[in-house]
This record gives sequence, C-alpha cells and structure tokens, in this order.
Amino acid sequence: MCRRFVGLELRSLNNIIMRFMENNSHKKYIDGITGTNGWIIGYIAHHADKDVFQKDLEQKFSITRSTASKVINLMVQKGLIERHSVSHDARLKKLVLTPKALEFSKFMEIDGKIMEETLTKGFSEQEIETLSGYIKRMKQNLVECDGRI
Repeated sequence: MCRRFVGLELRSLNNIIMRFMENNSHKKYIDGITGTNGWIIGYIAHHADKDVFQKDLEQKFSITRSTASKVINLMVQKGLIERHSVSHDARLKKLVLTPKALEFSKFMEIDGKIMEETLTKGFSEQEIETLSGYIKRMKQNLVECDGRI
C-alpha cells in the first residue's frame, strides 16, 4: 500500500491554484498586483459592510503579524489600501480599499468565481461541505499543535 502525504498534496494543490490564478485571470492585466494582494482586496471588498483590521487578515489567511504588516505596507505604497482611524480606539486602523483597488475587486470577484467553479467541478454540494470540514479540521489540528513540535 502506498502512503499518501496529505500535506504534500495540499501544497501541490496550492501551487496549482496560484498558477491557475496567474495564468487564467485578469491579474495579468493589472500591473503590480500579487496573488496575495488579490486575495486581500477580495476579502476587504467582500466585507465592505464592516470594519476590517490587520488582525482580521492575520486570522483569515493564517499569517503572522509581521507578514501582514509587510503586505499591508506594500499595498499602501501601491495605492491599493489606506489605513483609517476609528473613533472607538486610536490605536486601531481599519483597512479601506482605494478607488483603484475597488476597480480591481470587480475583476477579482469574477476570477474567484471562475477558480472556485473550476476547482469544484464534478463535486456535489455534500462533497464540497465534507471536504471543507476536513480542511477546517486539519487547520485546527495544526493550530492546536503549534509550538509543540
């Protein structure tokens, strides 16, 4: 019996997804936007009805504070997002898309929908739910184990 390496398969799938988005999306027409920038723009645009903070990106994308800070700083330099103060806490800065990023978000939404449809082609709704549950459980297993290896 051949041993399956789930982590390796997930890493490989991630690479294929990134390549798919690089080659089959509007991204190639949008100068200076990385794949990560696109995911962040999409997330902020999708949550336009509430304030989004750096901490939200850290949690959603499972990235460290320093990584999130670097990405946000670069996106500010590129004119994609702005940091705005909030009235209830002077230390907090909500992340707001610029008009440039809002325009890009329309393309990102289309590309995301195409990618999801392609990725899950041939899957039933139940299979997608089951797979999502497995992935969430794997993420939780790793979060619970963090620092013990």
